[in-house]
Amino acid sequence: MDFQVQGMTCGHCEQAVTQAVRGLDPDAKVSVDRASGRVSVESGTDAHAIRKAIEDEGYRVSR
Repeated sequence: MDFQVQGMTCGHCEQAVTQAVRGLDPDAKVSVDRASGRVSVESGTDAHAIRKAIEDEGYRVSR
């Protein structure tokens, strides 16, 4: 599943988003493209839960 994430400006942001997703599913495959704001996640976790975890880190998410 892909998410459009606004507000990622640095490597720390990428790491925060990745850790937020892996907090729900430690085995999730997460790919972050900061330039485009695209976050791709391969996980069995519900998309709504993933979106909330990213938003809880302070980022705006659309899907």
